[in-house]
Amino acid sequence: MEGGIRKIIHVDMDAFYASVEQRDDPALRGRPVAVGYAAKRGVVAAASYEARAFGVHSAMPSTTAMRKCAELVFVPPRFDVYRAVSRQIRETFADYTDLIEPLSLDEAYLDVTANWRGLPTASETAAEIRARIKEATGLNASAGISYCKFLAKLASDQRKPNGQFVITPGRGPAFIAALPIDKFHGVGPKTAEKMARLGIFTGADLQQQSLAFLQANFGKSGPWYYAISRGEDDRAVTPNRPRKSSGSETTFVRDLTDPAEIEAGVLSMADEVWDWCDKAQAFGRTVTVKIKYADFQQATRSRTLSAPVASRDVLRAVGIELVRSVYPPAKGIRLLGVTVSGFEREQEGAIETGQLGLDLGLAS
Repeated sequence: MEGGIRKIIHVDMDAFYASVEQRDDPALRGRPVAVGYAAKRGVVAAASYEARAFGVHSAMPSTTAMRKCAELVFVPPRFDVYRAVSRQIRETFADYTDLIEPLSLDEAYLDVTANWRGLPTASETAAEIRARIKEATGLNASAGISYCKFLAKLASDQRKPNGQFVITPGRGPAFIAALPIDKFHGVGPKTAEKMARLGIFTGADLQQQSLAFLQANFGKSGPWYYAISRGEDDRAVTPNRPRKSSGSETTFVRDLTDPAEIEAGVLSMADEVWDWCDKAQAFGRTVTVKIKYADFQQATRSRTLSAPVASRDVLRAVGIELVRSVYPPAKGIRLLGVTVSGFEREQEGAIETGQLGLDLGLAS
């Protein structure tokens, strides 16, 4: 790729959590593995490729996964291990570029236009990165190589597992034209359904639409759909992308109605969120408690404080105050979540460590 065209690689680890478990326990290799809990309300966090062959996938209820694959082995998640492996992988990335944008523990964008290692092509750079990840961690990675982030991410799915795929500027529009609309990253099921009602089933169909038509039907997203259908994505690879929130949620084995149990759940999740905030030194002003009832109806309660929360005790107290606003619960609670958002760095303002802010009320 020449003449100012960027060289972007999207690296995506293959079945990351499950692959780490299979690496660390030889008895799991070659077997269908799900990371998660085989509980009535458990959810699959990740599935090995052996499990995927049976139709098991992440975010699937554990009971459904077990029906699809009677031999499925459940392994509890070990996020401390996954984070440590992720750090190893990012150390490898840092030998090739300082333009690294992590999307999660197991995937990232790399802008290798500067070509630190002097390799002939971005494709050879991706191959070397994947080989070094394999050597350092024992794990396989797939990669997509292209001139923009949108196409690089699409490309990384083309040769999974343990492969890579290149989409050059000349091939971009044709590749997109042949792509089913529900395969577009950023087009969710509801948007895909709406597009289908408008006669848009493929990238080629999307390319036929005018900017005015897309704006009229999809509002602010219209210009984005117009651009990506033509292979246009000017977003830069942004290192250290600021995180907007930190949250934790749990689906309980049985519905909770006892206030003591409900509050214990909130406190446990508040502690998980605080541990992350304290380690990252990222402090937010808004605390939100999410409540999902037995009938799947959902409610949220939020409070924005006058200064960022930088105390476990304050986070706990706000969480309890918020969940108590729904007492007595009209029905059992199946899920609770706690999130902190509105991050500010410590130097940007005072930190709320003592009294709760009293000037703002609850927002449903």
